[in-house]
Order: sequence, then structure tokens, then C-alpha cells
Amino acid sequence: MLLTSVIIILREVLEAALLLSILLAMSHLLHLRLRWFYTALAAGTAGAVVYGVQLAAISDAFGGVGQELLNVALQIAIYLLLLVIASLLVVNYYAANYYAGECYRGILSAAMTTAVAMAVLREGSEIFIYLSAFRYSPQPWSGVLAGSLLGAGIGFSIGALFYYLLVGLPRRRALLATCALLTLVAGGMVLQATQLLIQADWLPAQVPLWDSSALVAEGSLTGQMMYALLGYEATPTSLQVILYTASVAAMALLLLLTRYHQKKIRAARDVSQVR
Repeated sequence: MLLTSVIIILREVLEAALLLSILLAMSHLLHLRLRWFYTALAAGTAGAVVYGVQLAAISDAFGGVGQELLNVALQIAIYLLLLVIASLLVVNYYAANYYAGECYRGILSAAMTTAVAMAVLREGSEIFIYLSAFRYSPQPWSGVLAGSLLGAGIGFSIGALFYYLLVGLPRRRALLATCALLTLVAGGMVLQATQLLIQADWLPAQVPLWDSSALVAEGSLTGQMMYALLGYEATPTSLQVILYTASVAAMALLLLLTRYHQKKIRAARDVSQVR
């Protein structure tokens, strides 16, 4: 039970911890207050408990695939919010004046609050459900709790490492690294949503294109990190690869267009000031 708990809790904590570390580094980069972070944690934790308590009713919805579809909705919503967040990060970086920056920062804080609350709700509910399953189990709690604490500690430690690596970069490189990581995380959200839709039989099951489990096992620490950051799947289908590639390309294109537009605005402003 110790090893099982470590793997399960690590997987859930690591996904949320990586997203939190990236967004916290973004807040540091833009000098945002952390009120959004505490609000998101409180809302997400409360939502996770409600989700866990109402699991039976949620699972019975939509012909028995309610849990999968709710998780898909959360993943897609987070992906869309990450599109907004990454774009606003670029806009804030090139903000033409203080008022515009403050206006965009308010929208950015709201988007980050919602995204983190949804991520904590989803991952926290999985942890709540897992631990609740042992309430009436004859097995001792010591192994479960020790494994859970160890898995959570590893997950948050990796998240902290990502945070300090990002905040230690020069501002311009930190912007590039943050946008790149957000793009990968967003693509992973879409890939996970695709996996759930296949499980729910809402998308067709296909023959895997390859099997990379011999190189990186999904249950290994590296596999867990890649799953949290990329939505790593050792045996992806062609549909999963297509949707993942499309989601990453869409976000990358949006960021490039936003950067180009903001640089044009800055150049026009500089010319007007010279005149």
C-alpha cells in the first residue's frame, strides 16, 4: 500500500503542482498579488470535497460516464483558460501604459484563479476519493498515509523546483520558458480529455501508433512527470496525437500573433513619441 499510495498521490499532486508553480512564477514575473492563489486553493479544495461526496450521483449521470465527462469539461475549460492566461502574459509584458497593464492584470488574475481552482478541484477530488476508500478498510492506515505524504512531498518538491528555476531566469527568458511550459501543459490537458472521451466511448478506440513503455514506463517517476507536463501516454492513438498536436499548435500560433501585435503597438508608440 505504501508504494501504491506514493504513485497515485504523486500523479495527482504533480499535475496541480506544476501548473501552480508556472502560474506563481508568472505572478512573480508580473509582480501580481497572491490573493488569487489563496482564493483558488480555497475554492478548489471545497469543490474537491463536494465532488468526492457526490461521486456516486456524478458517476451515474449520462449513462454511467458522468465522472469522465465532468473531468473532460474541466480539462477543456482549463485548456481554454490557459490560452487566455498565456496571451495575457504576453500582453502584460508588452503593456503600453500602466492603466492598460492594470486592466489586463485584473483579467489575468481572474483567469488564473479559475484555472487553478478547477485543477485543484479535479486532482483534489481524486485524492479525496482514494483516501475515502480506506475509511472502512481492515488494512492499517499507516502505509496509506505514509505513502500519500511521501507522494505529495515529492510532487510539491518538483513543483517548487520548477518555480525557482523560472524565477531565477532573466525576465525575457522567463517569459519564453513560461509560455512554452503553459503550451505543453495545455496540450496535455487536451490529450487527457481525449483519453477520457475514448474511455467513455464518446470517441472511437483505435490501434496505438506506438508503445514507448519500454523506454519510459507510465508508472515511473519520469513517466509521472511527463504525464503531468505533457499528458504522456505510452500507447497513443492517431486521434490522440492529432488532437494534441492541434491544441499545441493553436496555442503557439496564438502566442506568436499576440506577441507580433503587441510589438507593433509598442513600435507605433515609440514612433509617435519621437515625433
